[in-house]
Amino acid sequence: MIAIDELSAIVISEAIAIHRELGPGLFESVYESVLAGRLRKRGLGIERQVQVKAVFDGETYDPAFKIDILVEGRLVLEIKAIERLSKAHAKQVLTYLRLLKQPVGLLLNFSDETMKDGIRRVVNDYRPE
Repeated sequence: MIAIDELSAIVISEAIAIHRELGPGLFESVYESVLAGRLRKRGLGIERQVQVKAVFDGETYDPAFKIDILVEGRLVLEIKAIERLSKAHAKQVLTYLRLLKQPVGLLLNFSDETMKDGIRRVVNDYRPE
């Protein structure tokens, strides 16, 4: 099993390479598709548009939300192609992590000038492996 920090590093490396080649300005779906393909080529297990249910007050809501990409069943990726990330976007990822009981997610905004500026790591009860 690949450590979550190593998975994150692979994703970030691929996101930077994609941004350098394609640049900003495309739709989120394009970046999601290309990133998923690149990660699959690296031998990682990838699921796209994963529907997740939520249980609240004894009721199940299915699907409650969709994760853009789930890497190796553990790393949540939320893909954006917007002018500016807000605190709400990070809270969205944190909520996903809490509901899935996962420790780490990445919020990736491909519309920033450089990909480095568009990466946010979100953690939920994270303990290094």
